[in-house]
Amino acid sequence: MQTIKQIIDHYAAKQPDEMFLISPDHEFHFTRGDVQNEANFIKDKLASLGVSNGSKVAMLLPNGAWTAMLMLGITYAGRVAVPLNAIAGINALKYVIDHSDSEVILYDAEFAASLNLNVSELFGNELIQIEVSQINGPIWPVAKISKEDVEIDEGDPAVLMYTSGTTGQPKGVLLTQKNILAGGRNTAEAHDLTSADCALCVLPLYHINAQMVTVMGPLVSGGSVVFPQKFSTSNFWSLLSKYKCSWFSVVPTIIAYLLEHAEREKLDLTQFNLSNLRFGRSASAPLAPEMHKQFEKVFGVSIVETMGLTETAAQILSNPMPPKTPKYGSPGYAVGNEAKVIDDKGDECPRGVPGELMIRGDNVTSGYYKNPKATADAIEPDGWLHTGDIAYQDEDGYFFITGRIKELIIKGGENIAPREIDEALYEHPAVLEAAGFAIPDERYGQEVMACVALKPNTSGTEEEFIELLKKSLGGFKCPKRIFIMDELPKGPSGKIQRLKLADLTQTLAS
Repeated sequence: MQTIKQIIDHYAAKQPDEMFLISPDHEFHFTRGDVQNEANFIKDKLASLGVSNGSKVAMLLPNGAWTAMLMLGITYAGRVAVPLNAIAGINALKYVIDHSDSEVILYDAEFAASLNLNVSELFGNELIQIEVSQINGPIWPVAKISKEDVEIDEGDPAVLMYTSGTTGQPKGVLLTQKNILAGGRNTAEAHDLTSADCALCVLPLYHINAQMVTVMGPLVSGGSVVFPQKFSTSNFWSLLSKYKCSWFSVVPTIIAYLLEHAEREKLDLTQFNLSNLRFGRSASAPLAPEMHKQFEKVFGVSIVETMGLTETAAQILSNPMPPKTPKYGSPGYAVGNEAKVIDDKGDECPRGVPGELMIRGDNVTSGYYKNPKATADAIEPDGWLHTGDIAYQDEDGYFFITGRIKELIIKGGENIAPREIDEALYEHPAVLEAAGFAIPDERYGQEVMACVALKPNTSGTEEEFIELLKKSLGGFKCPKRIFIMDELPKGPSGKIQRLKLADLTQTLAS
């Protein structure tokens, strides 16, 4: 089965009454049979509006079961879902809506207003605008239902995801039906998912992690998923308990917030029934080993560090499942696809030697939308994808990511991985968030800098942090300055934006 329609129809026939999507905010559920019925209704409604097979349907929606249902319905119908990054800002949103050639926009007016987005200014008059309620679903225009039979192939586009990027306009990553199902299967394989598993999704559905890991993973494995509209430290554990969830997917920033909340509130996990909880999953940014170990010690929950990319429909690497021991600091080994590390000449690096991480498999994108040059630069003729990540592989086959090629710090000809700076700073008990980065320097070419955000009711000085890093990293790698901020800028996945920090601090550093 290589299309969303085939998967949904299969489970609707096999287990129509089994739960799939759960909305804790409104206490309504979609069974597998409901998903098929709603997907067919969405297909026929889009056809009645003149939205043909292959057309783009944009989505500006908060998390929730209806958002997941609409994304599935659009791809089931042979149309292309275009999730919009809600926090990107109006200029970026306008660019994506225009560049994607979207014909329809599904939006939540209350959600848009909460982000100070002017709907009429954002959408213009060219798009078909359909308002969506997370309680009642889309408010479709009155139109005669046009029933149609759609022929869908595994190579047809299904999702058009725009990467947030650090410079320039975002690029549209085109994922086919085959790509997104491969992403779901890779997740299911990595985490031994079955129909008995129930996931908690607290990451935004306009990001690849939530879409592929906690929608497609349960979709292909026969499981279910709980969709609160937003993440909250105060109800995270109660939701896991109430809905008997067996796993969750988060990012390191959320892990830091959960630890801080537990310490501040003196949280007692024995009040929750977590007997079904098998593991937590961390991805989208490197997880500092000290934070990883602290979470497992405080909560008694195993965290499986993984790695994924928008261009690979998320999942590419994973640590083993408990009770096997992970390698802290590594996102694991290849699962469901091939991975290797190459040097500047394109030759595979020996074990332990850093180079660029490359990925090949059914999950790798077909290319960037309306950008043949970027596609040719990123994907080799034999299917290998340039990830832009600097990595090395150890003797056991585990990969270690040391940074991005564009973020690598080159000081006086010496390569310094930003993650080295991060992990040294996380050893300080007051540090909630940390990031090392480079700024231009006349003497060395680049100079090392860093920023930190502190946990509430803690303290730390720049001098104290610099002294800590001099001891652990030595004087050459130690940042010239360490700026203390209220919060570090992050993208939609929760990944700290180092290049933005470099821009923000260059003036302060001079």
